[in-house]
Amino acid sequence: MTEKEIIMYGTKWCGDCFRSKKVFEKLGVPYRYIDIEEDKEAVAYVLKVNKGQRVVPTIVFPDGAVLVEPSDQDLEAQLLLTK
Repeated sequence: MTEKEIIMYGTKWCGDCFRSKKVFEKLGVPYRYIDIEEDKEAVAYVLKVNKGQRVVPTIVFPDGAVLVEPSDQDLEAQLLLTK
C-alpha cells in the first residue's frame, strides 16, 4: 500500500461495493480494489478490522481511517477529507 492509496476490500456480488465504486468513479478518485474471495490475506484483514465479521465494502484510507458499508454521503465526505 502506498501512502496515498485508498483500498477497497469487496466482492463481485456485493451491491454496496458496486455502489461505493460508483462514488469513486463519480468523484474521479483512484483506489485499489481487492476481491476478498480471491485473496486469503485480504479476508484475514477484513475479519480482523471488523471483529471477526466478513463485512464489505471495507475501505481503508491513507490516514488509517476505515469505513465499513458506508453510505454514499459518508464515503463522499471521507473522500473530500482525503484529497
